[in-house]
Amino acid sequence: MEILALLSTLVLLHALLVLLWNLLDRWRHRGCYLLDYVCSKPTDDRQLPTDLCGEIIARNDCLGLSEYKFLLKVIVGSGLGEATYGPRNIIEGREASPSLADSISEMEESFNPVLDEVFRRAGPDIPPSAVDILVVNVSMFSPAPSLAARIINRYRLREDILVYNLSGMGCSASLISIDLIRNMFKAHKKMIALMVTSESIAPNWYNGNKRSMMLGNCLFRSGGCAALLTNDPGLGQRRGKMQLSRLVRTHLGRSNDAHTCACQKEDDEGRHGFHLSRELPTAAAQAFFENLRELAPRILPMAEICRYLFASIWKKKSSAKQDPFSSSVDMKTGVDHFCVHTGGKAVIEGVGRSLGLDEKALEPSRMTLHRFGNTSASSVWYVLGYMEAKKKLRRGHRVLMLTFGSGFKCNSCLWVVLRDMEDAGAWENCIKAYPPETLANPFMEKYGWINDPNAELLVQSVKESITSRSQARSHHA
Repeated sequence: MEILALLSTLVLLHALLVLLWNLLDRWRHRGCYLLDYVCSKPTDDRQLPTDLCGEIIARNDCLGLSEYKFLLKVIVGSGLGEATYGPRNIIEGREASPSLADSISEMEESFNPVLDEVFRRAGPDIPPSAVDILVVNVSMFSPAPSLAARIINRYRLREDILVYNLSGMGCSASLISIDLIRNMFKAHKKMIALMVTSESIAPNWYNGNKRSMMLGNCLFRSGGCAALLTNDPGLGQRRGKMQLSRLVRTHLGRSNDAHTCACQKEDDEGRHGFHLSRELPTAAAQAFFENLRELAPRILPMAEICRYLFASIWKKKSSAKQDPFSSSVDMKTGVDHFCVHTGGKAVIEGVGRSLGLDEKALEPSRMTLHRFGNTSASSVWYVLGYMEAKKKLRRGHRVLMLTFGSGFKCNSCLWVVLRDMEDAGAWENCIKAYPPETLANPFMEKYGWINDPNAELLVQSVKESITSRSQARSHHA
């Protein structure tokens, strides 16, 4: 009987050890490591300098003097510089009649170079055949075969690869992709995932005169990013740049105002475009508040949480005019760097005011908006790239990404830097020039005549000149 009892005890202990080992092993493989990422830098012949932007605006026959003034005013205050990029069909004057070939070509010019570079950096240890999960997000273009299928075909990815092609997720799509990958990692061990993000502008240019739909033309620019991730702790700790610590998603789709404040639609004349309503700032503020309320307790030190609670109670009970405590959360106690979505100058400033960030903290987002514009879901990766090119990211630093998107959504995630990051990436050829002495847009210097009493005649003259040049180029071609 004693031997039987001993054997039973040993079997039970063995079962417990196996259970504990499996739990520990599963916990070790629940991590999400960023191995590397590459942002797209289109060729110089796709740049949209001031003169070309003015020509594109003037090509639209639907615009009168008031609309022309409105667009120039928006561009002047947008925070965009002279070196942002656009698709070829718009630069070549074919924005009013985009083809399927234009759309696919734009995506291939975004995807192929960054994927080539990602796999080149990964080396022979991580060839394309090693990718287990592929997630592609492009909100406003969904062809068949899918964009993900085109990537699989070009790089000969495995037949059993897990593929997800996301559309309609807006500017916050890349963090949705990261969340999807993170959840997939929970069910599979030692996986490698490839996330590819971009936006389609070629077929979505608005050629009408409704102001709420013309704004997108002024802000959105071409760009994209590809990133390799893994949940293999050995590979992640050895080669990873950052580890995902927290990710919070907020969706206000139940609200009609929030749901329709940023959406693709047609105007009264049937011309399609992207509509940005007056309810957008309110929806963004609400989504941001809801997201922050869930995120802050997860990433802030206990001392800051206690200080905030004490300050809130003091403010409610104290009748003194002087408040010795700040009743707002200091996010800088839990975050070293902020990657704010470059949705526009107002978005960056609004987030900065809400979080109490100074100009130094907002510099990466402002410079990204100036250099690359609003590249939709890939924008936060350009902001991260700016920080890395400036050698600001050091081991142990915490990086917060904040994105906003149609729906309406606010998504955020916190990364922990695993090693000093110093790759210049897409910023390599221009990082020394940033920040520039001024971010002033030269539009009003070159188009100040828009305020002339005879501006209507001048606009007509400019349009006729542009038409003549376009016809001459077509005849020459």
